[in-house]
Amino acid sequence: MRDILEEIVAWKRIEVERFKEALPMPHLEKRVLQLMDEQPAPPSMRAALTASKTGIIAEFKRKSPSKGWIHQEARPEVVTMQYQEAGAAAVSILTDENYFGGSDEFIVRARKAGLTLPVLYKNFVIDEYQLFQAKACGASAVLLIAADLPLHECRNLMHMAHDLGMEVLLEMHSEKELDYADLEPDICGVNNRNLGSFVTQVDNSFRLVGKLPPQACKVSESGISKPDVVTRLQLAGYDGFLIGETFMKTENPGDELQKFIREVENASASSLL
Repeated sequence: MRDILEEIVAWKRIEVERFKEALPMPHLEKRVLQLMDEQPAPPSMRAALTASKTGIIAEFKRKSPSKGWIHQEARPEVVTMQYQEAGAAAVSILTDENYFGGSDEFIVRARKAGLTLPVLYKNFVIDEYQLFQAKACGASAVLLIAADLPLHECRNLMHMAHDLGMEVLLEMHSEKELDYADLEPDICGVNNRNLGSFVTQVDNSFRLVGKLPPQACKVSESGISKPDVVTRLQLAGYDGFLIGETFMKTENPGDELQKFIREVENASASSLL
């Protein structure tokens, strides 16, 4: 059986080396340090999620390995501003080009359009070079995936992200990866999608939530398509919910998000009666 994650990571190692040849690390580092001196720190994703009533991280995602093109003509500067106006707590932007049709430039374009929400740099980060790329384009937080990284490498990348003023959403999928939560990332993510097979089961979040540190900011990722599922996950202990295809497969993702948030709020209110 084809292991998509293994394939992506193998390609990512080649891709990163090409990036380093085009723009050597010392030049990128100099650019990033200059930006850090000139620009204010980006908003905190953890703070935004814990303060939000719905905790929706709305994702800009044009393509996936399992679905192909979802919304090929979508423009990040348009969709992310729609998300902001609709009430998203934060935005996730896919930046992998080969498998997800993304680009670092999408974050740049969203920021230039006026996006002020926290932005998650959604990629397969395996090298500190990518952290500098994330910082250069305006990300607030980066995704680190336990399945991609040995524990010590994950720890080192997390520390580097913090040194660059970014938070870390550390993604786990199974019990065997829960020791990564001991690194005390800013946000603990549980992916309902197996990144090897791309099979998705939301029950995964319910199964693992009680095994995460009680004080952790917790995010459920993937496969969430109904407002009542968000309500149930909130009651189980989750602060955030990363949702992409549910919105992106529609003609107007912002309108769909606004409707979704309204239904979540109504469902939450009903659960209190």
